[in-house]
Amino acid sequence: MRYFSFNDFLFILDATRWTIALSLLAFLLGGLLGGVIAILRISSFAPVRLAAAGYVQLFQGTPLLMQLFLIYYGLSLFGLRLDAWTAVTIAYTIYAAAFLGDIWRGCIQAIPKEQWEASRALALGYLHQLFLVIMPQAVRIAIPPTVGFLVQLVKATAVASIIGFVELTRAGQLMTNATFQPMIVYPIVAGLYFALCWPLSVWSQHLEKRLRVENVMGRKR
Repeated sequence: MRYFSFNDFLFILDATRWTIALSLLAFLLGGLLGGVIAILRISSFAPVRLAAAGYVQLFQGTPLLMQLFLIYYGLSLFGLRLDAWTAVTIAYTIYAAAFLGDIWRGCIQAIPKEQWEASRALALGYLHQLFLVIMPQAVRIAIPPTVGFLVQLVKATAVASIIGFVELTRAGQLMTNATFQPMIVYPIVAGLYFALCWPLSVWSQHLEKRLRVENVMGRKR
């Protein structure tokens, strides 16, 4: 047993960058896939729409931990061995895509049908209607819930520690095992999570309030 030192704190702090990196990578890649899922969810072609809905239901309806286990351990049964970084990137990407795709689908469908009809009256094709008329309006609605999900994604990276990926939670576990001082280590870990998530939460609330005010002003005009 040894006392918790400043070097131990630096080790935990250094692991925070991997929490940030995983969160951003999963958010960006999941956002790209989620955008495709959102568009497929509003497709008029039923098989495509149902397939996208099935994807969302599958990955929203099963625990992230199980998805991570299946990718990291399950694929090895077929001779495909993935390192921890690759496994968590894939797992968090498909997880984020399911939630972001559903969030953005709802935002697109929140745009009044009159906007579709008006753009159709201008002889715009479907893709031009979607990307030139509907999407710019949907983006404003989507910003607050998207930032809110990013906060959840940052906290969800703690699950990656279960397969040995050394992010913030795993670093805390290692330092606890080395020093046997969890009441020092875990408050530091919690504080670092708070430092990452609280500014995002405040930003999300600010955006939501600002957009609500702008919508009210727009209706008054």
